[in-house]
Amino acid sequence: MAESTFIVARDPMSAPIGLADAVAAIGNFDGLHRGHRGVIARAQNLAIKLKKPCVLLTFEPHPADIFAGEKVIFRLTPPQEKAAQAAKLGLDGMIILSFDRAFSQRPASEFTELILAQRLKLSAVVAGYDFRFGAGRTGDGDFLKKEGARLGFIVDIVDRITQDEAGSIEAVSSTATREALIKGDVAAARNLLGHPYFIHGRVRHGEKRGRELGFPTANIQLDPSNRLAFGIYAVTIMIENKIYQAVASYGRRPTFDNGPPLLEVFVFDFDDTLYDKDVEVAFYGFIRGEEKFAHKEALIAQMHKDCLRAREILTHK
Repeated sequence: MAESTFIVARDPMSAPIGLADAVAAIGNFDGLHRGHRGVIARAQNLAIKLKKPCVLLTFEPHPADIFAGEKVIFRLTPPQEKAAQAAKLGLDGMIILSFDRAFSQRPASEFTELILAQRLKLSAVVAGYDFRFGAGRTGDGDFLKKEGARLGFIVDIVDRITQDEAGSIEAVSSTATREALIKGDVAAARNLLGHPYFIHGRVRHGEKRGRELGFPTANIQLDPSNRLAFGIYAVTIMIENKIYQAVASYGRRPTFDNGPPLLEVFVFDFDDTLYDKDVEVAFYGFIRGEEKFAHKEALIAQMHKDCLRAREILTHK
């Protein structure tokens, strides 16, 4: 279905119009990594077979934040970005269920009967091998299959998907992806995700220091939960559906003000204003960590080297 018809519904009391009798891929889906995409692909194939719409059924806020009592999770795909990616994958919609402590304490059978069967009237449910739900996390794949048989919806549980094609015994996970990004290892994150790690954001006005240095940048504020390693990266940036090569700095600018974290992107071979435009930045390689330079000339010299290295990485990506 076209991206323009993608439906997002939060806490619907009945199946949203256009999503009746849907096949749902259920989970948190933070990152939409290769494991998640395996679950989604199975759901899409089943939806085609049944001639039903296919939706992502997910939970917000992230359950880990609720159980911790504070925001602790580095969100790979905040809700708006999760919806954008789900639409690109060809899903028909995304249903968001609000998650809190009261929700977590509901019996597993209440979730299957009242929400999946009665409220959403799903025709089928597809989940990963490690999906758990209900009070005490008592709901698992076997329980879900029994409930599906009792309540009249199909259940398909997808086995673990490993980190690499050679058969690593460690499953692909959002946790492993976060750990790679915290180290700045965007290559490992790319392997886990099945695509480069990327962010969406709106270009904001900055201090214009980059322009003064000869490197005008597009400044983007990342999600507050983001814990990507500070440093310099080889990236691409999508501007109005056209992709450009670029180099990006993420950090606090210790040479100048050591301020709040900011992503600053210098776009190669581009000479136009980007203020207030929505862009997508994809990370392909880590060049170096963030540094404090003794003077502006030293920083400029290093930025020229960073640009050359970024072009080299992007040529062989």
